Amino acid sequence: MVLIGPAGSGKSTLATSLFPADAILSSDAIRARIGSGEADQSVTGAAFAALHRTLEQRLGGGQTTLVDATSLTPAARRALLDRAGRAGATAVALVLDLPPELVRDRNAARIARVVPAPALTRQLEMLGSITDALLRNEGFAVVRRLRSPAEIAALRVVLSQSSA
Repeated sequence: MVLIGPAGSGKSTLATSLFPADAILSSDAIRARIGSGEADQSVTGAAFAALHRTLEQRLGGGQTTLVDATSLTPAARRALLDRAGRAGATAVALVLDLPPELVRDRNAARIARVVPAPALTRQLEMLGSITDALLRNEGFAVVRRLRSPAEIAALRVVLSQSSA
């Protein structure tokens, strides 16, 4: 399962409400572990290399995993979809498409990890170009777009075991 959305859209909050901590791969958390904090962009390459390795291990072991990162570029999503495909896992996209004013307000209210306004504007523009059809064409089997805090709060995920 891949969260897609700009900074301040509630990805990490949603992740922790849906999955246990050990099932969440957060790019921010990995940056914090290997760098000087969640916002340390100098370790982004190493953080995503670690995220991708861990994702491969988890999917290879048949473990459901939620990726908590912006995933706003086709290349970022392709890296995740390729790993899911190799593992035979179903890829699900949860798109947090909240009103831009709300996202900007949430970002500004953060105590840490405030994303600069120009970067957040770019993220919102990228999100605007991501359609559900595009995500399906990329390889996501399920796409769910959440447009309000109420829709996010109401989201429930039911995991089922396939009988082999």
